[in-house]
Amino acid sequence: MSAQSSGQFSSIQRIDAHEARRLRWRNDLGWTREIHAEPGAEAGVWTWRLSIAKIEQPAAFSRFEGVERELMLLAGDGLTLRFDDGQVSDLQPPHARLRFAGERALRGEPAGPAVSALNLMWHPGDVVASTWHRPLVGTMVVFVDPGDCWMVHLLAGQARLAGMHMRPLERGDTLLLRAPGGRCRHVLDGGGEVLLARFQRAAPAA
Repeated sequence: MSAQSSGQFSSIQRIDAHEARRLRWRNDLGWTREIHAEPGAEAGVWTWRLSIAKIEQPAAFSRFEGVERELMLLAGDGLTLRFDDGQVSDLQPPHARLRFAGERALRGEPAGPAVSALNLMWHPGDVVASTWHRPLVGTMVVFVDPGDCWMVHLLAGQARLAGMHMRPLERGDTLLLRAPGGRCRHVLDGGGEVLLARFQRAAPAA
């Protein structure tokens, strides 16, 4: 979907919660629902990826060499992450999160019967990722610069993108905002909670 925003051409992609693809974990010990995988320069290789993992029992996590990860608890009574190097991190409800290197070996232990966690991964050699967890009360303005991609994932509530003729965003829906023709300004109206992520091109290695 495309839209005119603040006098510049903008690119807007909506991904409804039901569109996520159900996939096995790389190590076959669990399932995830892939929301989006941003294509890289090589076929079959992504620069960043957003998914929702369901963790129903203690299990080792898949390892991703050369990848950075950020995990956020979405639902459940809590998730304990036990790293092989001795670090233990407890993700408590409602939305605790942790950033760590994808090559680190760890085991996830859910509190209660099952938990779900938002799993954001990216190749730091390709993009720089910044994330914000924010309440949505009234309006929120997002400025998108050329070459960047902003992800807006609705954690709770309902929201609309001002000036766009689309159904309101519901919990679990995602927007991808780009600006191929110049800096764009987007206004999000509603109430609830959002996770925002900005992906910028990484600077070339010296």
